[in-house]
Order: sequence, then C-alpha cells, then structure tokens
Amino acid sequence: MNNVPQPGQKAPDFSTTDQDDNQVSLGDFSLQWVVLYFYPKDDTPGCTTEAKDFTELYQDFSFLGAKILGVSTDSQKSHCKFINKHNLSITLLTDPEHQVAEAYKAWRLKKFMGKEYMGVERSTFLIAPDQTIAYTWAKVKAKGHATAVLSQLRELIDP
Repeated sequence: MNNVPQPGQKAPDFSTTDQDDNQVSLGDFSLQWVVLYFYPKDDTPGCTTEAKDFTELYQDFSFLGAKILGVSTDSQKSHCKFINKHNLSITLLTDPEHQVAEAYKAWRLKKFMGKEYMGVERSTFLIAPDQTIAYTWAKVKAKGHATAVLSQLRELIDP
C-alpha cells in the first residue's frame, strides 16, 4: 500500500458535499471519532452489504462518539436513492473527481476480467478525535467489516 495514511499520521483534510448538498470537511468532526470508508459504487451487492451493516451498528458507533462517513464517486442523487432504497442512516459523501479517495490512496489501479482501470478500492480509516489516523483497513471485504471497525474502536477507546 503505497503512501496510505498510517496510524499516528495526520489524516488528510477534505471538503466535499454529502447526499443533501451540505458542505462537509474533516475539520467539522474535530474532537470526534470518524469512520471514513471508501466504497466503489452505490447499490451494488458488496457496497449495499457494507452500508447496511454500518447502519445496523449506527447507534453503537454514535454511543462511542463516532461519525460514519461513506465516500464514493457517485452523485448526490445516486446517494439519496441508495439511502432511501435501503433506509440507511449513515452520511454519504460525493467524490466525483476522486480527490478525497486520492488523498487517502483509495483511488487505485484495479483489475477485473483481464481489464485494468482506475477506481475506488474498498478501504476504511478510523480517525481519532485529534484528527490522526488511528487504524487503517485496505482491500476490505464488505461482509463483517462494520463489526470489525466497531470492535477496533472499542479497543482504542477502552483498551
């Protein structure tokens, strides 16, 4: 993983919009834990599993003072349809120019059926209240990932 932000490093700042066209920056969450997860595409099987799992655990994350932010290159309209279709309670950020994904090195060369292309690699960053990276997951498998992130957060808060 070339230059992926690692634990102890300052989390790259970003500013983009959410599904409701609100401007969102990392600085908005100072003094709060942030789960920043990157996923390839709204309403695809793995991405839906991951989003629903984070939604299912939303109250647990909130109780621990963590905000969940999902990031993809999809539009606000696509995010709204995805949220409404699956009754999601998490915030989804738009990254049409993949600037946020690039800052976190989640925009990578991918291969599928013999073809190479650039796209979002499913990855997650747990960002501490001081806005440093607390934990990094790369090449994430969607199923069970939200539970793993919650377990890691609990361990960091109450070792």
